[in-house]
Amino acid sequence: MITLKTFDNSIDAHLLKTKLESEGISCFLFDENIVSLDPLYNMAVGGIKLRIAETDQEKAIQIIRQIETTNYTNEQNKAVVCQRCASENIGYFRSFRGTKGILSILSLLVFLVYPIYFKYVYKCKDCGHEFK
Repeated sequence: MITLKTFDNSIDAHLLKTKLESEGISCFLFDENIVSLDPLYNMAVGGIKLRIAETDQEKAIQIIRQIETTNYTNEQNKAVVCQRCASENIGYFRSFRGTKGILSILSLLVFLVYPIYFKYVYKCKDCGHEFK
């Protein structure tokens, strides 16, 4: 068994696990429960690990590359492009920008709790512009 990829949340881990299993690749999640119970342990245990048989590695890597190169689409099934530079090299990330985000990070540092506020935004990987 080899670790194919690590995750910081179980939703992303289960999505990829389901995709790989639908393609005939047996896979298992390790450390999912400890990270789900307390997300602050994520760094201590190294995240949620998706492990597969070493013989399936090449096929799994091809599937992951295919997923990563697929463009994000909107409700009209058109590719999402950056509003600033018109690039299609877009990612979907957590953002802590703004007053609420700063207060959330301060609460993390002071009370050692998981950040209570963040929002998911599209972010251009070429120019760094964040948008909804």
